[in-house]
Amino acid sequence: MTQVLRRGDGGEPVRDLQQRLSRLGHSIDDEPGEYGSGTEGAVRIFQEQRGLRVDGVCGPQTWSAVVESGFQLGDRLLYHRQPMLRGDDVAVLQRRLNALGFDAGREDGILGKQTNEALREFQRNAGVAVDGIAGPETVAALARLGAPGTGSIAAVRERESLRFGRPLASSRIYLSTVPGLEVLGTVVERGLLDYGATVVYDAATFDDSEVAANANKFDAHVFLAIRLGEDGECRCAYFATTTFRSEGGYQLARAIQHELAGVIMPAAPEPFARTYPLLRETRMAAVVCELVQQGDLEAMRRLVHDVSVVGRAIVRGVRRGLEEPPGADG
Repeated sequence: MTQVLRRGDGGEPVRDLQQRLSRLGHSIDDEPGEYGSGTEGAVRIFQEQRGLRVDGVCGPQTWSAVVESGFQLGDRLLYHRQPMLRGDDVAVLQRRLNALGFDAGREDGILGKQTNEALREFQRNAGVAVDGIAGPETVAALARLGAPGTGSIAAVRERESLRFGRPLASSRIYLSTVPGLEVLGTVVERGLLDYGATVVYDAATFDDSEVAANANKFDAHVFLAIRLGEDGECRCAYFATTTFRSEGGYQLARAIQHELAGVIMPAAPEPFARTYPLLRETRMAAVVCELVQQGDLEAMRRLVHDVSVVGRAIVRGVRRGLEEPPGADG
């Protein structure tokens, strides 16, 4: 589905959305095919549960998440291909492999190379055909080992990599801004360069998936996006689901959030767990900073006036998030 569905819309696409949400356990009291308050409320609840932007509008990201939520492990064959398979079944596969000690990487529901390698390693150890396909035989082998535990080898390795910090001077950083925030981006870029970091500053790419792909090609250590938000407070977001958290992203977001809280008001006290494409599709510690609400002209005026102060705060946060071991700030 490419169209955007919102309150007041109707027809078969709305009926399809309602049926999918109902199968996921959401109660909708609108008439079938009518996007009323009930459908909007169900979409808002779904968006909050999935870490998406909560606006009650079913756009491409929300629709993709609805579709992905309908897959359970065993519903289809899972294997590495282009475009990569996505879905809750992939996330469950990743979680089970990680819990068994086969490093499938972040549990993002995207079947990439690392998940493929972990799947093949599991197949070798489980005595099933090593074909990189999670079909009935492999799913049965996973089931024989019981329900997945709470541990994750991917999270353990990420936490271990943070123990001694990473010097900002040896870090590659991909920085992205949108129209209206280019000056702030330049301030942040200069501050990072002053500390010796290698920086790619992208102020010209606006498709989130394309930005994430560019950051992955750069093989960045850190991805930082500066955006306008949908909420009235300054907040930073990192990648996390109900069962997995990017430890590097969380540490970085927490450090930047604390620095920004001293220069932008109102500001959230802690960072937010989200599954934005910019966070989900990047392969490194990633943070999206939403500084002011889109359309808030007074807040934007203050941001422009304090651009140097805000930029330096972001740079301090990046440095702290990289160089200080977890828990160093108490």
